[in-house]
Amino acid sequence: MKKIVQTAGRDSLGKFAPEFAHYNDDILFGENWNSNGIDVKTRCIITVVSLMSQGICDSSLKHHLLNAKNNGVTKEEIVAAITHTAFYAGWPKGWAVFNLAKEVWNEEMPALTEKEKYQNTIFFPIGEPNDAYAKYFKGQSYLAPISKEQVFIANVTFEPKCRNNWHIHNATKGGGQILVCVGGEGYYQEYGKAAVKMQAGDVVNIPVGVKHWHGAGKDGWFSHLAIEVPAENGKTDWSEPVSDEEYENVVK
Repeated sequence: MKKIVQTAGRDSLGKFAPEFAHYNDDILFGENWNSNGIDVKTRCIITVVSLMSQGICDSSLKHHLLNAKNNGVTKEEIVAAITHTAFYAGWPKGWAVFNLAKEVWNEEMPALTEKEKYQNTIFFPIGEPNDAYAKYFKGQSYLAPISKEQVFIANVTFEPKCRNNWHIHNATKGGGQILVCVGGEGYYQEYGKAAVKMQAGDVVNIPVGVKHWHGAGKDGWFSHLAIEVPAENGKTDWSEPVSDEEYENVVK
């Protein structure tokens, strides 16, 4: 097996941090990478997975992807390794590493849509176009059911400027709705009151009988979990759209 020789530590930090450079070039690479426990190709894959798991997607990861390719890791193998790791380390990390891997394996990465870019920033899926309720929204919204048993929970996503109409949750007993912001920035407003800005982690409790609306800001996407509080004879009564003037007064 060809001996691995590393000089990056001394080249970059030899004068500033000579001890660190020694550990990097002589111990990490000089001894560990040249030990006989596992082959270099396996070490390359393990290193890529370790960096990906920590969210390190800078030039150091690109270096190790190049090293993996040079030591025989095929495109199919690195794709399988990144995909498998993404399930445990996080899907956005998988996207980030694939962007680098496609450069290293000399394949162009198609440009992401704004929807795909936003999806990479949130945990819950955006889902499908919210066609069933489209007439109650201005702009495009999306719906992804999260729980259909015990308590209904859905992730609702709004494109920039999208908002729903004024509406009221009614019930003879119980009822109402809870909103939990899970991405982006949006607004919630009760009729006759000032709007409330919502960011990731913010929670809004909506009682029955309260007229309100919610939606995205002008320049970014917005997602919230909509949690339906169990109710007897629960229903949503939809009213007029939020006018452009009302909306502009909130988001200005």
